[in-house]
Amino acid sequence: MGDVAATIKIMPESVETDLEDLKIKLEAVIPEGATFFGSKIEPVAFGLKALIMVIMVGDLEGGTEQVEAAFAGVPGVESVQVTEVGRPL
Repeated sequence: MGDVAATIKIMPESVETDLEDLKIKLEAVIPEGATFFGSKIEPVAFGLKALIMVIMVGDLEGGTEQVEAAFAGVPGVESVQVTEVGRPL
């Protein structure tokens, strides 16, 4: 077994949400065994932007569930969606 890279799309509650501040809050709740790998901000529509984060997690059953649950509990997060899981290059 090894690690996999999970790309996670985090939608903020509103267009006024400070995504840099939100990213700091999300990094602080990453569960043990998972590692922050990188992020970017992606335009969605009508001024709304999503935060895209790449998290390294163990290649185990339910590997992203703890990360998703931790992210969903952060104030300012509307939704959390894993968009891609794969082996790092």
